[in-house]
Amino acid sequence: EGKSGERMVAVVLHKPGQMGKRYRIATEKDDKVFREAAACLEKTREKLMAEWGMDPVPDEPLTRVPVSFGVINVWVYGMNTWGSLFNPRQKLALITLSDKVRQTYGQMIASKYEADYAKAVVTYLAFAVDRQVDYNSSLCVWAVAGEFIAHTFGRQALPMVWDFIELSPWSNATGDWHSAMEWITRVLEFCSGDSFPATITQASATSLSFPENYFDAVFTDPPYYDNVPYSHISDFFYVWLKRTLGEVHPELFSTPLTPKKNEIVAYSAGKGGFEEGKRFFEEMLKKSFQEIHRVLKQDGIAVIVYAHKSTEGWETLINSLLDSGLVMTGAWPLHTEMQARLRAQESATLASSIYIIARKMERQATGFYQEVRQALEDHLKKKLERLWQEGIGGADFFVAAIGSAIEVFGKYEKVMDYEGAVVRADRMLEDVRKIATEYAVRQILHNGFVGEISDLTRFYVLYRWNYGSAKIHFDEAQKLARSCGIDIAREWGGGFIRKEKEFIRVLGPEDRDPDDMKRREELIDVLHRCLRLWEKGKRNDFVALLQESGLGKSEAFYRVGQAISETLPNESKEKKLLDGFLAGRERLREEMTKTEKQERML
Repeated sequence: EGKSGERMVAVVLHKPGQMGKRYRIATEKDDKVFREAAACLEKTREKLMAEWGMDPVPDEPLTRVPVSFGVINVWVYGMNTWGSLFNPRQKLALITLSDKVRQTYGQMIASKYEADYAKAVVTYLAFAVDRQVDYNSSLCVWAVAGEFIAHTFGRQALPMVWDFIELSPWSNATGDWHSAMEWITRVLEFCSGDSFPATITQASATSLSFPENYFDAVFTDPPYYDNVPYSHISDFFYVWLKRTLGEVHPELFSTPLTPKKNEIVAYSAGKGGFEEGKRFFEEMLKKSFQEIHRVLKQDGIAVIVYAHKSTEGWETLINSLLDSGLVMTGAWPLHTEMQARLRAQESATLASSIYIIARKMERQATGFYQEVRQALEDHLKKKLERLWQEGIGGADFFVAAIGSAIEVFGKYEKVMDYEGAVVRADRMLEDVRKIATEYAVRQILHNGFVGEISDLTRFYVLYRWNYGSAKIHFDEAQKLARSCGIDIAREWGGGFIRKEKEFIRVLGPEDRDPDDMKRREELIDVLHRCLRLWEKGKRNDFVALLQESGLGKSEAFYRVGQAISETLPNESKEKKLLDGFLAGRERLREEMTKTEKQERML
């Protein structure tokens, strides 16, 4: 309702020549200076609005399209314009810097500098302002461990931040004006040192301005389906650049916000919603790949980088590639993401991207799926072994398996079954997941006891290995479940599977209802009951449970527990319970064997 505000809590100090930072409580004097800045903002804003003919503080509406929720959610808290992401003093600093950049251009022109030179200088100065924008919004947090300011985009999102850091542009800290100019200068020095500079062209990927058979190679990293709403996020920078460079580069800032209509991503604000966006993404991606095929020389190579954890995202990419005429000849995962980053810690995200190798070459006309399926299985067995040895695991393993399957499936212009139906990526991916699932379970359980565990327990083990404790979209969970032979919709009424809106979460023993576990005889349910009883020190109860269930002397029972433990991070509560329980398994076996002997004697 516009009633929320901010209160200064502390001031961070640094003395040149000394290590570390000092902290003190904010004083009335600090608050007074802040209030003076707010009053000065109104006067400066009014003055510049008259001079510029526009509000110097970005008043453009902040995106509220449904797809942005969870990526851009600050509008829920009343931040409805791009300018509302900054407090009054931040706004004053940023509009003052923006005004100085505009004045610099006018003075250079008045001093008879060459026009292109003047444009270049103020463009780089405007970049420095935008780096200030990134490091001085009310969404910046204080990185406690390193004692530095984390910029707005710690990940490709604009989430709400409750405690933010405000930076003085002259503080000699990471992110201040001097730091921004240093970065820009270093980039200029690096780029200008190449004797063979690149030719940079802004154009649509679906309509390239090059003749046929022109390039030896094409490298592209297209948008990953619906992962990031790039154009919506880029508005954060665009609105400030428009104020510093709008008159210098009017052709680039003629629209209120960045153009979005032709952006190739799998979301849409149109009437068709997500399904419309998905169709648009596949069609436009296909046109882009067809353009790559057109401009490549015969036998030319294309490298396409892609990463998406959902099968649906891969289905779209593969169908687009199959329709492009390019022949996929190889695919390998490369670790490209930092495991310590925020998003990796809180979701089932990937650590690898798949590098797909495609060539402009003749394809075999038609393949019959029964033969292709066998070739796919033979190829995957060898490739999965290599991937496992390379240490590829979890969600990355399945994605890498998909990349490997492309090598077989993509050799043909068309793949059909014996009934004459064309086989598309969805059917191929279902088979790939089954093959990869069977292989992964054998490896996770160390090639033993696969036949002794049920489909539901197999699903639990694979989910933990694949996604840890993260929740995933229902469609993706259902596909994993189908590869294990179960229908997930029949399981979430109880047990360890929970449906949370459009997501699925697999519960650990600490999150489950003890009474619900008592009603179930599934291996994983017995294991969870044992862990809860072990945690409470009820040894006699869990020993009795193991004897009654017949699992106490089952090697498969302990192997499943060990496998789950190996998939979880050290800080996981479930892992700690498993490790503690499994540490005494030999003693348990001896105790149960002894009890059985005594019972037989009686």
